[in-house]
Amino acid sequence: MSTAVAKNLMADMKLFGMLGAFEQSIADATRDQTSYTELLDSLLQAEADYRQERKTGYRIKAAKFTLRPAFEDIDFTASRSISKAQIKELYSLHWLNEARPVLLIGQTGVGKTFIAQAAGLHACACGKSVLYMSVTTWLENLALARSSGTYLRYRDKLAKPDLIIIDDFGMRKLSSTEAQDLCELLEERSISKSTVFTTQLLRGAPRNNCNAPHIVMQRASSLRLFSQRFDQ
Repeated sequence: MSTAVAKNLMADMKLFGMLGAFEQSIADATRDQTSYTELLDSLLQAEADYRQERKTGYRIKAAKFTLRPAFEDIDFTASRSISKAQIKELYSLHWLNEARPVLLIGQTGVGKTFIAQAAGLHACACGKSVLYMSVTTWLENLALARSSGTYLRYRDKLAKPDLIIIDDFGMRKLSSTEAQDLCELLEERSISKSTVFTTQLLRGAPRNNCNAPHIVMQRASSLRLFSQRFDQ
C-alpha cells in the first residue's frame, strides 16, 4: 500500500491524529530502524492523544469559562494567606472525586475567580464535565426557567456536570424561593457532584488577611446551611 493510499484511508476513517503524525512517524521509524510494532504504537498513541485533546477542548467550550488560567501561573511570592499546600489540594481534585463542595472566600480582586477557573480547566483536562457561571447568570436563567415552565428541566441540567462553579455568590440577598432552589440543587448534587462557590467574606467571619482568598472545604450539609444564610 502506497503512502498516499494509507493517508486517504486514514482521512476516510477520520483517524486525523494518526494522519497528522504519519509522515513524521514514518521518517522517524526509517531513521531509527524501529519495528512495525513500534511504528504502530506511535501512530496509535498519536490518535489517542488527538482524540483526548479534542474531548478536552469540547469540555472547555461547554464549561463557558471567561478566563483560561493555570495553577502554574499563581504567584506565591505575593502576600497571600493561600498556601502551596492548599493549591496542591485543589490541583489533586481529591475533593472533586469525593464530591466535596469548595468555598473560595475573599474580597474583590484577590484571585478567587482565577483559582476557581484554574481548577475547572484542570478538571476538564482530567476528563470531568464542568459548568462555570456567575451568580447573576444563574439567577437570570433560574427566573427564565420558572417563567417558561422549564424549571425542573433546568435543575436537572445543572445536576449533571461533575463540577459547577458559581462566581460572585452573595452579591445580593437571595429570595426565599431562590434560596430554596439552591438548596434543592445542592441536595441533588451532594451525592456524586461538586460545587465551587466564590464569595466575599461571610457575614461574621474573621476579617484578618482580607487581601487574600481563603479556601474552605465543606461537607455538602454545611454548604446547604451556608446557602440559607443569604435568605436572611
